[in-house]
Amino acid sequence: MSSTNRNKRPSFKEFKEEALEKPEVKRKYEELIPVYEIRRKLIEMRLAKGLTQADIAKRMNTKKSNISRMECGEKAKLPTFDMINRYAAALDCKVSINFEPIGPEEAEAH
Repeated sequence: MSSTNRNKRPSFKEFKEEALEKPEVKRKYEELIPVYEIRRKLIEMRLAKGLTQADIAKRMNTKKSNISRMECGEKAKLPTFDMINRYAAALDCKVSINFEPIGPEEAEAH
């Protein structure tokens, strides 16, 4: 192996693939998927309406920093249902919850 290859950092994709081979990491990663899907959906809806974080904050009577925290995912903690509901209302939307059956492999992991 050349010195160039030895010092090369793995790409994010390579790092992620290697990390997800570890069962505990994979389990934690999969637990966080719904959290990040909610955040992605909130941002997607806001942008579709042509609104900024400041616009949403004003409509929710809160600070822009609260909206930024909700959307950025800096913490793995899920926003409260009340905040999600208020965010949806600020977009003239309502929250709808859907439950989907899981497959046998997923059920085994739980």
